Amino acid sequence: MTKLEEARAKINAIDEQLVRLFLERLEVSREVAAAKREMGLPITDPARERAILSHVAEEVGPEYENDARLFFSTLFNISKARQRVLLKGDSPLVRTIQAARAATPAHFPTRAVVAVPGVEGAYAQQAASLFFRFPTIRFVDGFERVFEAVEKSDCPYGVLPVENSAAGTVAAVYDLMCKHRFHIVRALRLKVNHVLLAVPGARLEDIKTVSSHPHAIAQCTNFLKSHPAISVVPGTNTARAAKELAASGCKEAAVIASRACAELYGLSVIAEDIGDAAFNYTRFICISKNLEIYPDANKLSLMLTLPHHPGSLNAIISKFASIDVNLSKLESRPIPGMDFEFRFTFDFDATPTDPRVLCLLSELSLDPEIEHFVFLGAYAEN
Repeated sequence: MTKLEEARAKINAIDEQLVRLFLERLEVSREVAAAKREMGLPITDPARERAILSHVAEEVGPEYENDARLFFSTLFNISKARQRVLLKGDSPLVRTIQAARAATPAHFPTRAVVAVPGVEGAYAQQAASLFFRFPTIRFVDGFERVFEAVEKSDCPYGVLPVENSAAGTVAAVYDLMCKHRFHIVRALRLKVNHVLLAVPGARLEDIKTVSSHPHAIAQCTNFLKSHPAISVVPGTNTARAAKELAASGCKEAAVIASRACAELYGLSVIAEDIGDAAFNYTRFICISKNLEIYPDANKLSLMLTLPHHPGSLNAIISKFASIDVNLSKLESRPIPGMDFEFRFTFDFDATPTDPRVLCLLSELSLDPEIEHFVFLGAYAEN
């Protein structure tokens, strides 16, 4: 036996002891939970946790202090999570998810009334036509109007952009998420091809201003840098900018939009494929007021606020890793009125039928240290 094999044999023996002690600790944790229930005590005892961590730090010494604190903090989190399940059972969230799955039809609808930001020709309109085979589209002015139309039941569904592969997150949509009641029921990635449009007869060398949505502008920075004489004017929507240009007839202005807008509004393409990235995709979500979970759901999203202390975010991320769930997106947005505190949105690849995922959701929704928890939905992404 080599020295490496001898060392590994020792590690294996120690691991076996750790497993036995771990299981023994979980059993004792059950007794603790029962005692707390009888005495009416809370699950979390910060003073005891601090005392144990202080004692452990002294025992292991300065060299291993941080590692020991991480190890025991993880044990505390596991123990508290188990105690919550024992004392409270499945959370209301899990029951809500199960009820939604039972009540949702087997197939996503092909016909629906859909709130879409902008005007005809907008990329969101293209996304809506992919979500629904026969959509009845109601155009609204801005992202918040989409949320309001769904929340007030004016439209059963709404379509919103949430991120772009080149320009990143659509921050305005994420900031609005915390203000409205909604659920994500579908998502897709739309290939975006930006062109420069102008009124017929205009030439590129004549253009003095370019207008479009800020995200579209951000996706075409290389083209705009190559034409420094052109001023950039942010607009509310790519298609709306095209419509307004057509109405104005100005030959010194141009817009960044889709090729579809050229035909819709009688404009000419004066520059092709002006986006920075050849593979430029925008991710759109379809939202509804009520929770709908279709059988093909393969992604879940949630929003939460964590306590402002070291390790709080890492503790949450480690829970996903422990059940082998991939976090596909983690977005943080500042909380208005709070001093450098943030609200986090998690997207992860999983199914709402996985018992491990339901257990994690139950644990997170019951955790009193998570100050604000919202389940955004379980849905299919294409």
